[in-house]
Amino acid sequence: MDAVRLRRLNRWQTESLKEDLADLYVESSDTAAGEGYHDRQDFLRRLTDDVRRPGFAMLVAETTTLVGCAFGSPVGRDGSWWQGFDATLPRNIEQLTASGHVFAVTGIVVHPHQRDRDLARRLQERLLVDHHASLGATLVPVADDAARAAFQSWGWQVIGEVHRPLDPGPAVLRTLVLPLGRRAATNPDGLAHNAGTQRPA
Repeated sequence: MDAVRLRRLNRWQTESLKEDLADLYVESSDTAAGEGYHDRQDFLRRLTDDVRRPGFAMLVAETTTLVGCAFGSPVGRDGSWWQGFDATLPRNIEQLTASGHVFAVTGIVVHPHQRDRDLARRLQERLLVDHHASLGATLVPVADDAARAAFQSWGWQVIGEVHRPLDPGPAVLRTLVLPLGRRAATNPDGLAHNAGTQRPA
């Protein structure tokens, strides 16, 4: 089995690979007959939007070919990423957002024939660690139980739902977070603010 290498891409490298990334997405998706083109264009639109976000980061997994990727960007300190959240945002998450310690994972794609079954977890974990995040955040369509279950198996926690009826895509999304701080009696959820996890300027 070919060894899997993880490699970071900058914006320019991501742009140059976007067609290959879209092919990987279609090959990895459980797409209904006749929907492949639409799904591919939707992925390219979302990726183009993401690449424009401040702090965008892409991590790819390669053997002799591209076998996976994970990408995202830091959550803005203004808290706009949480817009439409259906409850009161926990105070510790609010504090981590305001201090710039939250990183949103907006996409994870792994080829279904990839033998490293742990690759998706490794990709998202490395993406978050590389950005010195104290908290990972992601949104999953309410109907996508398989994605929610996968994230929860990696330690992510569902904290509520976000309602975004005016955005393209699903109007209701589950909100999941992954605490990356040390758990202790004073912060059993791992969400305490830690100056040592400040993202580099």
